[in-house]
Parts: sequence; C-alpha cells; structure tokens
Amino acid sequence: MSCFLFRKRASFRCWVVLYPNPKSKPQLGDLNKPPKSEIPRILDHGSSSFSPKTSRTLSGSLQNLKNSIGSGESFGLPSTCGFVRFYGTQAAQEPSPSDGLTVDRILNSEWSIHTEDESDWKSHAAAIAQSIHLIKKRLQWKKLMVRLDMLLVELNKPNLWDDPVHAGKISREHGSLMGKMKEVKAFEQELLEHVDMIKLAREENDAELESESMKALLEMRRTSKEKETQALLAGEQDPCSCYIEVQSGAGGTESNDWAAMVMQMYKMWAQRRGYKMTVVEEMPGEIAGIKIILILQQATIKVDGEYAFGYAKAEVGVHRLVRISPFDSNKRRHTSFAAVAVTPILGDVSAHVQINESDLRIERFRSGGSGGQHANTTDSAVRIVHIPTGITATCQNERSQHQNKASAMAVIQARVDQLEMARQTQKNAQYSHSLTDITWGSQIRSYVLQPYRMVKDLRTNYEVSDPDSVLEGDLDGFILSYLSASLDKDEDDR
Repeated sequence: MSCFLFRKRASFRCWVVLYPNPKSKPQLGDLNKPPKSEIPRILDHGSSSFSPKTSRTLSGSLQNLKNSIGSGESFGLPSTCGFVRFYGTQAAQEPSPSDGLTVDRILNSEWSIHTEDESDWKSHAAAIAQSIHLIKKRLQWKKLMVRLDMLLVELNKPNLWDDPVHAGKISREHGSLMGKMKEVKAFEQELLEHVDMIKLAREENDAELESESMKALLEMRRTSKEKETQALLAGEQDPCSCYIEVQSGAGGTESNDWAAMVMQMYKMWAQRRGYKMTVVEEMPGEIAGIKIILILQQATIKVDGEYAFGYAKAEVGVHRLVRISPFDSNKRRHTSFAAVAVTPILGDVSAHVQINESDLRIERFRSGGSGGQHANTTDSAVRIVHIPTGITATCQNERSQHQNKASAMAVIQARVDQLEMARQTQKNAQYSHSLTDITWGSQIRSYVLQPYRMVKDLRTNYEVSDPDSVLEGDLDGFILSYLSASLDKDEDDR
C-alpha cells in the first residue's frame, strides 16, 4: 500500500504529488518539471480540475478517488498505488484538515504549552492556536466580518462613484479589512496543514517530513508573536507618522531639564525603531549652572515611519521624575513633570480639514540659539496661530523662512485635523488632553532615580529597575503592555 500527497502550490497553478521516499521515484513519463527547490519532495505534477479551494482530505481507493474528481482524470500514478490523499494549501472559507481539526478544537483540547525548545508538535500547535485566538480578539473579529459585509454592500451600489471621495474611502477601508481577514485565515490554514502533514508523516514513518513540519510549526510560533503585536495596531490612524510634543510642567529649571531628557528619550526610541526623526520646534528654557546645558520649555519632533503613531500614542500623558536635582546646591530631592502629546499625520489628503488663509495669524521673528552667519540676522523664524481654535505652532530650526513656515503649517494642519476628528467622533481626545494639567496626580509614569531606581507605568503596573535603559529609548515594553491592557479593557467594557 502506497501513500501519496497531492498539494496545491501557489507558485504554479497545478497539483503536485509528494511522497515520503524520493529515492524510490518511479518513471512517470515526460511531464513539466517543478522548481529545483521542490524536486527532493515532489514525485510529479500536472494540471487538475479538482477545486483549488479544497481543504478536506479525500481518501480511499484510486478508483473511488477518480470517480470523485471526474472521469478521465489521470495523474500518471503507478498501478501499485492503492491510497491517495489530496491536500490543498489555499485557504477555504472554513479551514479544516482531514480529521476535521480546527483552531477552536485545538484550544478546547487543552494541549499543554511548553517552551519553544521542546520538540512537541502539540505544544507548538496549541501556542499558535492561542495566538490566533488572541489576534482575532484584538481585531474584534465578529465586528470586522460584519463591517466587511456592510462595505461590500456599499461597493456593489451602482451610484457609488458619483462621489469619488466617499467611494475611495469605502474602497480603501474594504481593502484594508479584507487584507487583515485573509492574513489571519491564511495563517490559520497554514497551522492546520502542518498538523495534517505531521500526522501523515507519522502514519508513513517519514522522519524527514515530520522534522520539516516541526520546524515550520516552530517558525510559525515565533511569527505569531509578531502578528500579535501587529494586531494591537488596528486603529484607523495607527499606521500614520506623527508629531511628538513635550512640554515642561511646574518646577522651573528642573522641569525644563526633565523635558529635555524626555525629548531625548523619544529621539533615541525613534532611532531604535528605524524611524526618521526631524526636529520641528525647540523652545529653550533658562540656562543654569556653570556648564551650558540645553533645557527646554517645549519641543516638537516629527517621527516618520510605519505605525509610528500606533506605538507613540501609548506615551500620551504626564511623566514624573524624582531625583536629586543637579541644580540644587543643597542636594535635595526634587519632583518634576513633563507632558507628552502625540498627533497623527494623516496620509489621506481628502481627510484634511480645509484651513483658510484668513484664519491664520503669521508672526515672523529672529531665531534664537547659538547663532551663526545667517540664523540670527534675519527674521527666519515663524510662528503661526490658527485663530478659530487658538492652536499655535512655531518653527525656527531651518535657515529659510519658507521652510520654517511650511513646517509650522504642517503642525497646524495635523493639530486641526486631530481636533476635528475629536469633535466628530471623540476618539482622539485622549491624544492631546495631557497638556492641560501637568501636575501631581495626573502622571502616567514615574521615573525614580533617588532614593531607589525604578520606572513604573501607573496605568499597567509594568515596571523596570533600570531607568538608564528607559531614558536611552528602551520603551517597547511599556508601549506593548499599555496597548495590550487597553485592548483588554475595551473588550471587558463591551
């Protein structure tokens, strides 16, 4: 009794025949050759009229199998073949291997989850299934499917493109949600396929095939952690770049110095993540002490990169520092505050709020700073005030007045867009409220350097005992713990 495995390959639209022992490959005639990388495990390949969406395994005699796929279908199998197994890699609507195993059944089976070092396929499968369940929860899977159906109805309306702006928005949202749905379905299908492969390999005592499938499961298990993180960033503005604004609170020179430290922390965080960082505005504070120290009352940077806003939004709030002040000759312990606000930069031009030139007050003045041949000799710095909202943006880092005006205008546009979104949906109010009350009792995170050393997020109780690493930009632990806790809280509230 021989056992063959037919598998649909995405690289070429045909079925391939896998078999456990490449050395015993029979002669099946002159057929098209598969890629060299596939030759070690491919017996033969050719076209098939079998449905490409098949995810169930059909087993039985060769004659019965031929009857099930249509008379006259021939794959050139040897007459000694008495058992054939079909296996499709393209995800069907409800993925399921030969024995009807699903992700929910894996979760309900309560297979033990061990470390990645353990060579236990059930442990890997259970861990991956758990990740898939978490990903669906974070994506609000049921609501996502309902929203897809609603968008599909909209797309099928004959008069949709009478309003191109609305049609484009609907089309983009449908494409984005469909991409997320397909990615999860494909990942789920891949898990079930590898489980089926391992079972088949054990039936046929194929150690090589079992080892390959085990490695694939292990790689999936590691990849699933990345997908869990991606699922945290499912918000509409999460993929956008952003502005990060830091403003010092009560405390004078000490708080200004703390604001400079916080801004430096975010600059280093952006560099760690490979984001492009541009200084938009720096408003120096007072200079104290013998050495010239850069201290800031307020500063804004632009962070360009994928999901920059999705990650940075976790930093919105008041940050508190406790340390022995280097500006106090009596070496007393001081508490300082700095507030952080994050504003998304919308990539969709149609979503921008129209700003009239008459609503702007533009002021020009000479740049501050260390000076130079040109910086302090012309009125190159620009301050723009949006009169209806009172929003102000200043830029003085460029040599050209036109460049400073463009940068300041970009900040105004982003803040007005955010204010309008908050007014319409109340979704983004949390991203800018932190600048209103920069005092004790409103902090989200405490950085304690004296009398002990610890950084603790008061929203999630996540803490580390190495403040230096945090101040050098190691913020991912705090960010991911907050994003996870926020989603869990939202799920409990619904």
